[in-house]
Amino acid sequence: MRLQNKTIVTLIAEGVEDLEYYVPLMRLQEEGAKVLSAGMDLKPVKGKNGLVITPDVTIESLNPNEVYGLILPGGWAPDKIRRYDVVKNLVREINNANKIIGIICHGGSIAISAGIIKQGQHATGSVGIKDDLVNAGAVWADEAAFRAGNQVWGRVVADIPDFNRELVKALVEG
Repeated sequence: MRLQNKTIVTLIAEGVEDLEYYVPLMRLQEEGAKVLSAGMDLKPVKGKNGLVITPDVTIESLNPNEVYGLILPGGWAPDKIRRYDVVKNLVREINNANKIIGIICHGGSIAISAGIIKQGQHATGSVGIKDDLVNAGAVWADEAAFRAGNQVWGRVVADIPDFNRELVKALVEG
């Protein structure tokens, strides 16, 4: 239980990739973390593959000082919520505080919109956002998962085991 009493938030919206949401959530719960699902409102959302998720909190209600880590899962949700200042501000504040941010698949599009991609840093995700990451200044890395500073990157659903290992390791290290 290496993450006992640590609050980790996952940003969700309609079309979130179900496995990129649920598998890290369960893995972090195994480590004792309190994992909160945060949405634009408290209405249930349907994942990309049909599973229904009810947010625990709104994104707007989050206090970045109380968040130990953040997860940006993929699917179609990132393209919906990356447009909101409250989302971009939260991601920037957590990144600026050097807290761990797990970014997988299309979750990188939120990182791009929040402006947290540093010139020359390594990043990965779905090949569908490769050009976006490169245009934001990242160096594309076709790797399953890795850590780049306080950011843990994962490529796609098939890479979730590697992503989870890197994410848990980074969160335990703090």
